[in-house]
Amino acid sequence: MARITVIVVAAGKGTRFGGSEKKIFAKIDGRAMFLRSVEHFINRDDVIQTILVIAPEDQEDVKQKFGANLGFMGVQLATGGPTRTDSVANALAVVREDAELVAIHDAARPCVSTAMIDAVFQEAAKTGAAILAAPLRGTIKRASESGFVDATVPREGLWEAQTPQVFKRHLIIDAYGRRAQVTEPITDDAQLVEATGHPVALVESDFTNLKITTRADITLAAAILKSRPKPVHKGPMGPFQEAQW
Repeated sequence: MARITVIVVAAGKGTRFGGSEKKIFAKIDGRAMFLRSVEHFINRDDVIQTILVIAPEDQEDVKQKFGANLGFMGVQLATGGPTRTDSVANALAVVREDAELVAIHDAARPCVSTAMIDAVFQEAAKTGAAILAAPLRGTIKRASESGFVDATVPREGLWEAQTPQVFKRHLIIDAYGRRAQVTEPITDDAQLVEATGHPVALVESDFTNLKITTRADITLAAAILKSRPKPVHKGPMGPFQEAQW
């Protein structure tokens, strides 16, 4: 079994979410979104370290409201940077040296399933780099600036990248060390690994692993989570966990 560090990125602005509350603090069926994402990893036998990346302006708020919970779960905090890649780089700087793999997950994807995580972890252990992704099913249109259809794009071979994205520790650290050489906008971690020439395996997922972008997505996420069997908890529960069961 590979030893894995999980980085949960919760340092984004979430400008499309709207409202005065930051997206990562929005509650899904009574619990903050970022906690739901973190909880997918903390009880796994293969995860030896969990790092939560929080924006500098949220540090005190998170420590005051959730510090005891995160401490009980063994979650380590890292400070986010101006961009997502800066945030991940800050977390990579404190990854344990005995970690064989590093998994990077968006806090805004609280609906990832255990089966999805198992599959992408196993593939990364074999190939060195693997990501969850869903094949595009619908008809894809490219729009002009005026809002009219510019072209219909063949969907064959097109996938939507998701997280977790999982890499050998040395591979992702090396890729981030070369990020200044990537000239196009960087939209995910796999893009940096691709730029090094290392192949990235696709592990088929589905669109229940949605990324919460707008407030309407909260309702959909709650429905997805309620539709799944309740996980079996292993080991003793603390006061925080007992309150959730």
